[in-house]
Amino acid sequence: MTTGYDPHLLGQEGEQLAVNYLVQKGYRILERNYRFHRNEIDIIARQGKTLCFVEVKTRLSSAKGHPAEAVTLQKQHEIIKAARAYLALHSAGECDCRFDVLAIRVQHMEEKRISSFIIEHFPDAFWA
Repeated sequence: MTTGYDPHLLGQEGEQLAVNYLVQKGYRILERNYRFHRNEIDIIARQGKTLCFVEVKTRLSSAKGHPAEAVTLQKQHEIIKAARAYLALHSAGECDCRFDVLAIRVQHMEEKRISSFIIEHFPDAFWA
């Protein structure tokens, strides 16, 4: 594992891996890094008629637990606030919505870039 990585860049790279994963699964990406005040949603996507608000967590090690465990109750509330704002601003009308978590566990890095990883997708990980 390479040390000296930039956590922000690691997060951005993880989000791009998540986007690629979702697109391969047939999702249509609508927004990335959607902000409402201090709250952010990493990815907003459509799967069929379902609007998905996706939180991405990327980790180099399991020292702090599984990446999905970082989506705390407080974080869930922040994502829900941003999702409500998105729905109000975009007149999504009647649609099914869900909150997903994508956990990315980095297995190997080369030259401070992710070269090997495992993605776990948790659809409907929490509810509003």
